[in-house]
Amino acid sequence: MSKSKTPIGCPCGGAALATCCGPFIDGYLDPAKLPPTAEQLMRSRYTAFTLRNEAYLLATWHPGTRPTDRIVDPDETLQWLGLEVKSALRLRQRKVEPANPNEDFVEFVARFRVAGKGQRLHEVSRFLREPDPALGGVSRWFYVDGEFPDKS
Repeated sequence: MSKSKTPIGCPCGGAALATCCGPFIDGYLDPAKLPPTAEQLMRSRYTAFTLRNEAYLLATWHPGTRPTDRIVDPDETLQWLGLEVKSALRLRQRKVEPANPNEDFVEFVARFRVAGKGQRLHEVSRFLREPDPALGGVSRWFYVDGEFPDKS
């Protein structure tokens, strides 16, 4: 009797990395494999943080706010524990035409542990959809910045 492999769940909460965020992360330089929504970009960025994939994080960070220092510390003992998407602003505004269809906001809580102490990051992230020179001008979503509604 053979054992079937159980697919590994996606860190963002999806069923399997291979069918959820994996294609976005693996194909970030392929215009056909870009996350189609700001929420999917946010989920794939969370997954990239759990995988310590700095190349993806930098490629999806808006050039105007992209850090120049390393964003992933290979020696950090951080363990990501889970993601909860609280809202995707455009979903709440479906009946209203957005003022700027190339801007969106996603509120989430990411839980993590550092040195055995559980913590949470509560952020409302801002995303812009703009042409990416690295992809020949194809438009893609970029993470721009975020606000932190609470410190709990």
